[in-house]
Amino acid sequence: MNNLITPGIDVDSLSVLVVDDVPLNILLIKKMLSQYTFEIRTANGGQAALDAIAQRKPDLLLLDLMMPGIDGFEVIRRLRSSDDTKDLPIIILSALNSEQDISKGFQLGANDFINKPIIMEKLINSVTTQINLQEAKRKLQG
Repeated sequence: MNNLITPGIDVDSLSVLVVDDVPLNILLIKKMLSQYTFEIRTANGGQAALDAIAQRKPDLLLLDLMMPGIDGFEVIRRLRSSDDTKDLPIIILSALNSEQDISKGFQLGANDFINKPIIMEKLINSVTTQINLQEAKRKLQG
């Protein structure tokens, strides 16, 4: 399994926003990603995530679906409808794992879907894949 970020990517300059209403989940995700030096920001709900993204857009969003108030599906819907965030890579991390929920996540524009409980290797593989894809797009756009 390739969990390496492409050489030449300045990992220190990258920012990942983790959104979950359960503090323990955020802690676990931060621990799983601790081998990387990118900045990990957090938000405890949908509105907090939208506010954080409006303040400073992250390079990657790790998003829970089941949250009070604005849920993850609505966060994706709003991000995809804005020119500023329509290309923001979004990885859903959710206990909602029916075929219907997974399909809805992808239809709304998620880039990946990881079921909870989260398997560390799967999370790292997905995160590094999205970071590498973003860098490849940046290079292509010149």
